[in-house]
Amino acid sequence: MAKLILPRFDGKLLYTALVAGAFATIGFDLFGQFVSPLLKGVASPLLGAKLAPVPLANQSLAVLLGVQAKVVGSLGIGHALHTLTGLLLYPLGYILAARPISNSVIRLPWWVTGAVYGGVLFVFALYVMAHLVAGNPPFLGWGGITWVALWGHILFGVIVAGFAHHRLERTGDN
Repeated sequence: MAKLILPRFDGKLLYTALVAGAFATIGFDLFGQFVSPLLKGVASPLLGAKLAPVPLANQSLAVLLGVQAKVVGSLGIGHALHTLTGLLLYPLGYILAARPISNSVIRLPWWVTGAVYGGVLFVFALYVMAHLVAGNPPFLGWGGITWVALWGHILFGVIVAGFAHHRLERTGDN
């Protein structure tokens, strides 16, 4: 097995994560809020629903904090969590974990690693957070929103991976 090489945590890495996260979050939200609903009659059940990440964040935080979701929502905490997660936490997860693991185990194309990472984010969001934490059915019952969330998270992962590839690998940084 190849040696796991972690990138140097510096300003370039943080900038890369923030910009990748900004583009990926915009892509995720545009896809989930605009593109998918436009395709309702064309690609149902795989597309058509409208994503609702903020209410899910509110619900999960309410359970974790032991307060009502309305309280969390009224304070804007769900929006803040969705933004922070998309801008920084998920991109850092890709750059500091998924990419180094992929590069050390088997050198997959960046877009494959990004798509797999997006799938992992989907499982985390819709199984761990929505089901185990918030108490919803696993993967929200495999309804229309489930499929849009899957494609949206894969899109997110590919956008983050593409930007990270361009900024870090093509310039010779780990």
